[in-house]
Amino acid sequence: MTADPARRIPPGMAKDPKTPRKHDVFTLVVEVGRKAGDGLPDGATGAALLCYATGVDEAEAVRETVAVLKQADLAPLDVSGYGTRADREAAGEEIGPEDAALMDRASAENAVIVVQMTPFFDGKEAD
Repeated sequence: MTADPARRIPPGMAKDPKTPRKHDVFTLVVEVGRKAGDGLPDGATGAALLCYATGVDEAEAVRETVAVLKQADLAPLDVSGYGTRADREAAGEEIGPEDAALMDRASAENAVIVVQMTPFFDGKEAD
């Protein structure tokens, strides 16, 4: 069986698996429930985690974040995305130097960084 020349992909049009795609850093808030060995405080019903995660798009950043949190014995329930740094700045948010440094680190290390954990007690945030 020979290949149909009309179905061939022209040179330069094929995706090169060796060419790295640009990753952005996305801001995500992940709600987690309880699971044995999760490290959440006694009496907590869950928590919200602020994360900076890299990905070629937000969906990839969410998938990677959920995978990392599951490996850490956490139980992700819901993820809310707040866009890239550029998206947030375009919306008028000011990114402080500490957060900018953590975003730069996530980008440099192609990583998921948990910036803050806020435990919930009876469905409410801790004071």
